[in-house]
Order: sequence, then structure tokens, then C-alpha cells
Amino acid sequence: MRTFGGFKSNGETVYGEVRGDAVHLLAKPYWLGLDFTGAVVPLRELQIDVPVAPSKLIAVGLNYADHIAEMKRTPLGTPLIWFKAPTSLLPHEGTIEIAFPEHKTDFEVELAIVIGARTKNVNVQTALDHVFGYTIGEDISDRDLQSSEKQFARAKSFDTYSPVGPFVYSEVDVSDLPITLRQNGEVKQQARTSQMIYPVAEIVSFASQSLTLLPGDLIMSGTPSGVGPIKAGDELEARIGDWPPLRNRIANAARAEK
Repeated sequence: MRTFGGFKSNGETVYGEVRGDAVHLLAKPYWLGLDFTGAVVPLRELQIDVPVAPSKLIAVGLNYADHIAEMKRTPLGTPLIWFKAPTSLLPHEGTIEIAFPEHKTDFEVELAIVIGARTKNVNVQTALDHVFGYTIGEDISDRDLQSSEKQFARAKSFDTYSPVGPFVYSEVDVSDLPITLRQNGEVKQQARTSQMIYPVAEIVSFASQSLTLLPGDLIMSGTPSGVGPIKAGDELEARIGDWPPLRNRIANAARAEK
């Protein structure tokens, strides 16, 4: 398994491969090619940032049977996809800011897919050849808006509503990994990626039939059951396999001036 990330260094965004306690810096984002500069920086001297900069952030819904049941929905027979704003991305240790504290706003842990090559009309058999790697994601969801509007984008696209990271992992098999979310130390979601109705290859192939996926694009693959509300002061910890956990705090967003 190889580990890649995005970092802040002296106010600038840099990308590199994490090897032990050091980051080997790249001349350009890893999803555009592994051109190493030769510079090596201790990880402790860098600030972990969002590990990817997608042109599109795609979400997949209703991909675990137990979650379909808890949401009182019925299977569609194909993946349900929509878009989240890339501006909703939030790094490891960032603060999720609840836009409407009076609304029910839920956590959802998800396996996130990072596209590594231009992808259009690929079949299931070759879809994984177009995947660079994977990371941990959360799809924070305003349920009041989601239930009152006919599309999901606004309910799930507020700034900070898409935590991802800390890193992206390549050369790894994600077909049967444990996926867990803890809220204030208590396990709330617990499943295995093998329980997904549509595995990664099917999701990538399906999405590519409708739109062109570009290197660096991010696809959230759906959440298992156990979703629940967040409130200011909470702490979330998401884990997949033995990857370092994604940790985030919760606060209420400052209200816009009228």
C-alpha cells in the first residue's frame, strides 16, 4: 500500500507520498503523475490538508441494504448519484460547521474513490484500472433540507460538509474492509465494504456512462446504517481498515448577516 496526501507548507499547497515519518514531495498532484522533486520533508513540519482537489465530487446513495431500511427507502436497481460542491471539502482535524443548528444534521461515513485517469464509458471489468486510490470520507447531511427539496445537493454541500482524509491510499484492496464511525468515542456505524450493493467497479463504470470522470475526481460510495445527528461540541472519528483515522470536531456556523 502506498500513501499520498495534500499538505500546507508555508501557506502553499503541496502534494507528496508519505513514507514513514517523511513526505517525499511531488512536482504536481499525484493523480497527474508521480514526478518527485527529490525534496523530503518531515511529516511533523507539514499541515495535513485535503488530500485531493476534484473537478467533481460525486456522491452515491442507498448503497447498503441496512441504510436503505433505516431511511425507509426502496432500492432503485441502479446506483443513485448526485453532486456535492467541491467547496464542501474539509481536511482531517478540521471543524464541521453546522449551517442550521435547528435542523437535524447527520453524519455518514463512506469509502471515497479517487479517479486516476480520464474515464468515459468503461466496463466493470476495466473500471478499477481508472482508480488511483481511496480515502475516508463523510457525507454530512441536513435532513430537513434533504426531505423538503427534490434534490440532495444543497442539503449536503454546505462548506465543511465533506470531510476527507487524512491521506489517499493506492495499491490496496478495498473489497472487504471494516468501516466504522465513532461519535464522542461511541461506535455509531459499523459495517464492511463487502456489504455495498454496488462495489467500486460498478460505481465507476455506471458513473462513466453518464459523464467523463477526470483525474482527481472524488466519488463517495455510500454509507452503512447507523447514521445519526451531530451537534456542536461533538467529535467524530471515521476509520476504514487499518488506515489512520479521519477526525473532525463539530461547531455551529456563524450566522450570515441579514
